[in-house]
Amino acid sequence: MNGILLVDKPAGPTSHDVVDCIRHAAGIRRVGHTGTLDPAATGLLVLCLGTGTRLSEHLTGLDKVYEGSMRLGIVTDSYDLDGKVLERKPAPDIALEDIQAACDKFSGEIMQVPPMVSAVKVGGERLYARARLGQTVEREARPVKVLEFCAIAYDPPDVTIRVRCTRGTYVRSLCHDVGQLLGCGATLASLRRMFVGPHSVDNALPVDAFKSRQDVLDRLLAMDTALELPEVFVPARLRNIVVSGGTLGAADIVGACPVREGWVQLKLENGKLLALGHVEAIPAGFRVHAKRVLVS
Repeated sequence: MNGILLVDKPAGPTSHDVVDCIRHAAGIRRVGHTGTLDPAATGLLVLCLGTGTRLSEHLTGLDKVYEGSMRLGIVTDSYDLDGKVLERKPAPDIALEDIQAACDKFSGEIMQVPPMVSAVKVGGERLYARARLGQTVEREARPVKVLEFCAIAYDPPDVTIRVRCTRGTYVRSLCHDVGQLLGCGATLASLRRMFVGPHSVDNALPVDAFKSRQDVLDRLLAMDTALELPEVFVPARLRNIVVSGGTLGAADIVGACPVREGWVQLKLENGKLLALGHVEAIPAGFRVHAKRVLVS
């Protein structure tokens, strides 16, 4: 059982709880998710099963789209409503345009400080473990890219928001930082993941819909269309070279190579994904190393 499964996570369980449910239903251990959702968050979890776990790094790196709400006038230690309230103020009488102007300050390539209640490691220990002991430690800001941060509507005290961002971005931190800029404080009130790369929550099923191995098989997506990496096509006669982890040159591929360095998908001309390869520039042009073989 190899492929990708789209699951609509409910509020309450952890992402690992969802993985355990699918392991039990599918009857296999080799299941992993490609990006954690906080217990209170809902929405799309992209799970990798079997050989599909070899794609996990690249699926984790896909852009994410979230929708949710930001509550003005409250500050918590976790930057969401699950945390301890540190400060309360009345919801401000403010125009949506002014809220959007604050959101714009945190769009683009920014440096973001992760919240104390997070899985980031500092000194080899998870921040949330330190937070449980009542400790606060210095956290280094990390580069992230916020491609879209929209304030869609304001019904005091809640602002409806939409965020499109890269891996490692904390929407909770975005809300906290906007609240600090506005001077009233803010925290994340609700969050739902809508997209992971090309994969939509509209195509996912709730975790309780997967009760048996057949339920999982019926919804399992082939690995051929899971990624957004460039594609390199290989003639069938060279299949064995790819699946044995060999190296290809320009004369070995069908058509042109879309990149001169970086990861690509190595596919047969019929679209069957054989492996992930890494392109390396050389004086004579380029070569492609088959790195992560997905078929036998």
